[in-house]
Formats: sequence, C-alpha cells, structure tokens
Amino acid sequence: MTATATTTVPPSTPSAARVVDAVKVYGSGDTGVRALDGVSVDFPVGRFTAIMGPSGSGKSTLMHCAAGLDTLTEGSSYIGDTDLGSLDDRRLTLLRRDRVGFVFQAFNLVPTLTVEENIRLPLDLAGGRGDPEWIDALIDVVGLRDRLRHRPAELSGGQQQRVAVARAFAGRPDVVFADEPTGNLDSRSGGEVLGLLGRTVRRTARTVVMVTHDPVAAAHADEVVFLADGRLVDRMEAPTAERVLDRMKAFDAPRRTDSPQRTEAPSRAGAPSRGQALSEPKPPSRTRTERPS
Repeated sequence: MTATATTTVPPSTPSAARVVDAVKVYGSGDTGVRALDGVSVDFPVGRFTAIMGPSGSGKSTLMHCAAGLDTLTEGSSYIGDTDLGSLDDRRLTLLRRDRVGFVFQAFNLVPTLTVEENIRLPLDLAGGRGDPEWIDALIDVVGLRDRLRHRPAELSGGQQQRVAVARAFAGRPDVVFADEPTGNLDSRSGGEVLGLLGRTVRRTARTVVMVTHDPVAAAHADEVVFLADGRLVDRMEAPTAERVLDRMKAFDAPRRTDSPQRTEAPSRAGAPSRGQALSEPKPPSRTRTERPS
C-alpha cells in the first residue's frame, strides 16, 4: 500500500516511547496471527499522537506492547531509553507505576473514593505524596476543583473521564496511553476530554499516545500514525477530521474489491450473496416456483 502525506519526526526530538522492528504473533503454526509485522515507530516527547487503522490492523496491540502491558514476540519496545524486554516482572511493574499513565474507555474509578482520592490513588498505593503543586495545578487544568469532594456516582460521564485523565497524569509519567478514551461518552463530553488531553500535553510537556477509530478524535492530536495489516503505512502531521477520514477510506476500498464476501454474483442456488443481503433487501426470486408457459 502506498503511503501518502508521510512525515517524519526530526531525529533530534527525544522519544517518550518507541518500538523497533516490533513483531507480535498470537498462537503458533497455521493458526498463528501476526498482529504486528515489523513496526518501528516513535512517540516524541511533548506530543499528542493518535494511532488509527481498520479493525484488526494491530493498533491496540501496538499500544499494549509499547506500554509494557504485553510482550513482543520479536523486536524491542522502550520507555525513554529503557528497554522493556530487559526488565523482570517486578521492575516492569515499577516502571509502569512510576513512568506510564493509562486512560481506558471504562473510567475505572473507585466508587467509594472522592474525586481527590481517586486522583491520588496511584500515589497512595506507591506510598508517596507526589508533587502537591503539580497535582494542584493539574486539578485546575482538568477543571475539577469544585468536584473534589464528590464521588463518581455524583459526576457525569465526561467528568468521570476527566478524573481518570487527572489520575493518569498525577505521578508525572513520561507518557500516558489512552485506549479509546471517549468511547463511552457523547460527542460533547468526548470533545471536552479530547481538548483536555491536548491542553494537558501543551501545559505540562507530557506525551499522550491515543488509540482511536474516530477521525474527529484523531483530529485533536498533533500527529496520526496509521496501521494496516500489522504494519505502519503512514504518518500525518496536523490532522483534520476530513483528511483522516479520506485516509481511512483508502483502507476500505481494496477490502471491498478483494473480499469474497462482498461479491455481487449470486450463489449456485440463486440466493443473493452476503454483499447483496447487507446492501439492500431483495424480494425472493420466483423463478424457482413458476412453471414455463
């Protein structure tokens, strides 16, 4: 597939996270699935990067391997200059706790804790106080100062996700990975959370890597990287929803042409193909029951 609008990050820009020649295979033998196929990509410091691609392209697998939530079959993944493959389980757990933040589609807040307690929870579990000035400034960035004593059930979905964003940044991580962070939100609340992620990157010089299927969400990022069939095929600077959507359409076109499930030819029994059945209902053919005159 020919890449378009491709850009590269200047080599002098340090990376908050990166993978090199990343291969991830699930299963083995004839049933093995190659989710990543030699991907090399960096996520620069102080940038908001979105990962996009069609279903099954490997975007979530890339995020999980880059974040140390899963291991690579081949290749290397780094947080800063630390090779995750060189760490044992304990050191990898500590690295994720101290240097990586996560925002998921589900808010994952503790219902019995207040907003402030949920924000501070990772620091409390680690036995540290964190930086009080940083956390105080972070509360203002996410706009939750008047909700600190509330519990999650007293908040809207958008407010709960803002708590999750603040919690992810509370420990001043090198990079925050967000997996479909607006998937459970309406368009207005989702836009607020995406704007919050962008503002937090700009105001704190932190790094965000977001997996999404939504071109509107991707347009909030500084850059979009595109995957297809487990491979990096494009990078787009200063994305807009329209440009991202056009790029995604390029993935769909060959699939419609090549997939045997989209063929318009009827089967031997005269039944419509699956593509016909999905595109518009057809009345049943009468040629099988009528007799010739």
